[in-house]
Amino acid sequence: MRVSNSTGTETSLQTDPHDVTSVQRYAEVAVPLHVFQTFTYRLTPEQTGQAEVGARLVVPLGRSVVTGYIVGLLEEPDASLIDSNIKDAKELLDETPVCGPEILELARWVADYYACPIGEVIKAALPPGMSPKRKSSPVIQPKLRRFVRLGQAADAEKLTDAQRRVLASLAANGPKLLQSLIKDAKVSASTVSSLEKKALVEIYVEAIRRDPLAENLGVSDAEHNLTTGQAAILAQIEEQMNDGDYSAFLLHGVTGSGKTEVYMRAMNKALSLGRSAMMLVPEIALTPVFSRRLRARFGDQVAIFHSSLQKGERFDEWTRVRNGDARVVIGTRSAVFAPVKNLGLIVVDEEHESSYRQQESPYYNARDVAIVRAQKESATVVLGSATPSLESFHNARKGKYKFVSLPERIGARPMAEAKIVDMRTVFVRHGKPRVFSDELLEAIRETHERGEQSIILLNRRGYSSFILCRSCGETVQCPNCDVTLTYHRSERVIVCHYCNHREPVPRVCPSCSKKYIYYVGEGTEQLEEMLKLLFPALRVARIDRDTTARRKVFEQSLADFSAGRIDTLVGTQMLAKGHDFPNVTLVGVVSVDAGLALPDFRSAERTFQLITQVAGRAGRGDRPGRVLIQTYHPYHYSLRHACAQDYEGFFEEELRYRQNHSYPPFVALASLLIHGPDLGRVRSDSLELRKQLDLVNQDRKCRILGPAQAPLSRLKGEHRFQMLIKSRSRKHLREVADAALQAVAGSGVNLRSINLEIDPVSIM
Repeated sequence: MRVSNSTGTETSLQTDPHDVTSVQRYAEVAVPLHVFQTFTYRLTPEQTGQAEVGARLVVPLGRSVVTGYIVGLLEEPDASLIDSNIKDAKELLDETPVCGPEILELARWVADYYACPIGEVIKAALPPGMSPKRKSSPVIQPKLRRFVRLGQAADAEKLTDAQRRVLASLAANGPKLLQSLIKDAKVSASTVSSLEKKALVEIYVEAIRRDPLAENLGVSDAEHNLTTGQAAILAQIEEQMNDGDYSAFLLHGVTGSGKTEVYMRAMNKALSLGRSAMMLVPEIALTPVFSRRLRARFGDQVAIFHSSLQKGERFDEWTRVRNGDARVVIGTRSAVFAPVKNLGLIVVDEEHESSYRQQESPYYNARDVAIVRAQKESATVVLGSATPSLESFHNARKGKYKFVSLPERIGARPMAEAKIVDMRTVFVRHGKPRVFSDELLEAIRETHERGEQSIILLNRRGYSSFILCRSCGETVQCPNCDVTLTYHRSERVIVCHYCNHREPVPRVCPSCSKKYIYYVGEGTEQLEEMLKLLFPALRVARIDRDTTARRKVFEQSLADFSAGRIDTLVGTQMLAKGHDFPNVTLVGVVSVDAGLALPDFRSAERTFQLITQVAGRAGRGDRPGRVLIQTYHPYHYSLRHACAQDYEGFFEEELRYRQNHSYPPFVALASLLIHGPDLGRVRSDSLELRKQLDLVNQDRKCRILGPAQAPLSRLKGEHRFQMLIKSRSRKHLREVADAALQAVAGSGVNLRSINLEIDPVSIM
């Protein structure tokens, strides 16, 4: 076994973890905090005989007590440590490691590559509630319930009617939950207790599963006949899986081409080989759709992972996977750390999605972690998308991934006909801005009259973008962030979409006290209201983060739409991917310009992906589809290529832009964000960091930009400055960044105020 101590050196050990006479006396512990160093603790003789790498250990840290993770076992502490200063561990929580060797090795890679504390990575890999910061905090445990079964005694004489009903129920139905038995037999708890004293029944405790898929909506999923293209791609994937070595595929399939069926057939192949499978999806909203399809095909072998589950549900699903009871895992980014045994296949659906990137420490990208995990476990990984990320497509071109393609829809159905609506001419015609063009309104009316359905996309929730005083010109700003507050009419509040600060809608201007409040811009809530007013017979529903905050609401809304109980869905990007509605023949895209205007080098790519994906929701049935894209930038290359469903054309044009401006995939990129409540301190720390970067970058192998105020200059009460580091060599980039951070730490700068993000998907 190889272990690392707090100095970064490695020690080779061979010990029997169950031998109480072992000479192991110390544990190297990582804590679930933003602390890069590990800590050494003294184990008791009993702990020494039981402790294993990957187990949880309750330890003192400063004035508090935390639950950490054993990442190494030591015969002797590091020579730099004084034995008398080493604290004693308090409690060993696990007889067997909660973080197995494969996951611990993956966590080490993530911590090293993304420059984040390994304790935070391990915490992200475990169900929430398993590693409380304080000993007093509750730890998630199995859900125990009392059951009743028939006892050994056979003498059933002199029983009351109530007692006889209990015995009859158990004889007919077998063991039952105590509370269910009491209810069904219409008896009291004392009745059951009296039977237990007579040994006629036995009350016992058993863990029950908290099943997130228990409320099945009746989804069925029969296997479909494969097209020639699907069969050919599946054959290639299965051939690699038979070899049992690592392989990576990039599956570029247009929307409606049948990628999901290929995924599930490949999963079935993994199971037939005695291995397990994992499928990552970008959003929680997509998880119920896929999970129920997988449950229908693979039964109880499916486990689900995402943050909307209750803590107990996540714990139980994680336990099932860990025990080998579930061999198919589906979930969002954190599912990449699921303790799957003998992993054979990883599918990353919609691999281009930025939601695979964790936006707080640890800053990992689940897509890239999935690739590394597949490499380490000799598994096959399939990256799928109708709009692959520029980096993935570039890697496929270089031969890093095997490129496979599904260029046509199932049944040779044509792609939806897309058209750009120039909103400049609409403005000239009406003399004022319009939310809906006449063309889009007419299309909605015609679609409804034909008994078909439509989707209207606006990637901005709320009712109005902001509130403006027409007297003094002031807007209502978030007190914590450098953004305006968004008006939500249904709740009569104004909300910050970054920190969730909420205020009642002001009756007068907070600045000048005048009553000339004006609501500017539109969100999905306003579009829903406008459509209901314009088309009274139209059954309209809205899907965005506001309407889907409650569990199951999103799934029910989609079920209603699929069943034809809703005519038009208005929503954000949640509607753009992963859904199949055969009766949708119209997609309207309102106001794509905000996405194009973002100060981010990926803005054109994201806009292209969003439009292409949502356009793919139209025309998936027997009737042709139509897409109308409203914009004030009708000649932008991302919109032109999205209209033509021309991914390769967009790729070539965007690639030239990236190369000319030195952005990924042609350079390695890192972002340094300096943040804090004191603007002067943030600015001075930024300048000090830039000074140190220049000192260690004298050979100019890295290009350093900044410091400058971040596009979002203040967030959650903290000021933000940003620097970018570019280099042709990832090694040089890390050397420069790491050396500069080490240098500023010595000059009094608090490293906790600096976020180093490797391979950022956004520079906002």
